[in-house]
Amino acid sequence: MKASAKPIRARAAVVRELGKPFRLEDIEVAPPRDDEVRVRIVAAGICHTDLVVRDGFNVPVPVVLGHEGAGIVESVGSRVKNAKVGDHVVLSYNSCGICTACRLGLPSACEQLIPNNFSGVRPLDGSSPLSCNGSMLYGNFFGQSSFATYAVAHERNTVVVDKNLPLELLGPLGCGIQTGAGTVVNALRFRKGQSIAIFGAGAVGLAGLLAAVAIGASKAFVIEINPERAKLALSLGATQVINPRETPDLLVALREASDGGVNHALDSTGRPQLMDTAIQALRPGGLLGIIGVPPPDGVLSLKLMDLLMRGVGVKSVLEGDSDPQIFIPQMLRWYQEGRFPFDKLIGKFPFEQINEACRASEVGKVIKPLLIMPEA
Repeated sequence: MKASAKPIRARAAVVRELGKPFRLEDIEVAPPRDDEVRVRIVAAGICHTDLVVRDGFNVPVPVVLGHEGAGIVESVGSRVKNAKVGDHVVLSYNSCGICTACRLGLPSACEQLIPNNFSGVRPLDGSSPLSCNGSMLYGNFFGQSSFATYAVAHERNTVVVDKNLPLELLGPLGCGIQTGAGTVVNALRFRKGQSIAIFGAGAVGLAGLLAAVAIGASKAFVIEINPERAKLALSLGATQVINPRETPDLLVALREASDGGVNHALDSTGRPQLMDTAIQALRPGGLLGIIGVPPPDGVLSLKLMDLLMRGVGVKSVLEGDSDPQIFIPQMLRWYQEGRFPFDKLIGKFPFEQINEACRASEVGKVIKPLLIMPEA
């Protein structure tokens, strides 16, 4: 079955004024175009990026956010080949597919990443598939806008998954979990027997921990101040959790615990001081992956000769340097083998409690909030 010719009614969480709570409204979702799919959203994860954008990032309003959607394909465009009606899918970030990076299989480095994910419109013509009472709503957020019971996505960011998997849990694989795990696997190229230090035990940091443990880390250290998150990290395979507020010299403590240093490090905190510590804790040849968003004026205290002599480096990472069509299935294979229990990071909320779910995330009561959509 190809695309329905009719718009469909949906319930959506709309941001009408930046810095204000989400408002649940009835909207219309247009039929998919030739290269698009329309998906009935079963559940959608809340990512820190959604909160940053809600609170004032430069996007047009009114807008529907959400970029960790999972659902069932309702209709497809005439040129779509990788998905059909009834397929279970995870929606990820969007990319152009034609720039040099995309053609080389590096969609996270897409030259059109910003317009394809943050402009609120289809970049080619400035349109949106979403409307409310005849007026356009900005959408296409990360190519999906999945804080709604229906969403229009693109063939490139729609990943078909096994129908035997628990679909409602899978949305976070599209961004937050993919970012943390992908940083370890794709950016750091972590190997079995290596050690790692992970700064910050939020969803992204713990996803990185899960990936390192799945690969076979010799030691995995987590730097975290929240005692509940520390307990969770230990239950997920961390060798040791170090609380920097209770540690006089974090670098000394990390070096002592790791017998001189770690092979790699991942920072999800965005704090330059912790990144400096991470760099100093690296063994020769090590690499620090930066995921956390730093302050606009944040700087690192890098000594170039030290980097040169030790052969260490720093890499900023977007979306885990992942191709969703390849890496999401890889994470799901680990999950099916019992080696990647990302579901332990998830706390479920009914869709109508989206603002409560956001607050729970902001105060640290839940690692990865997941919105369960009402049945159609």
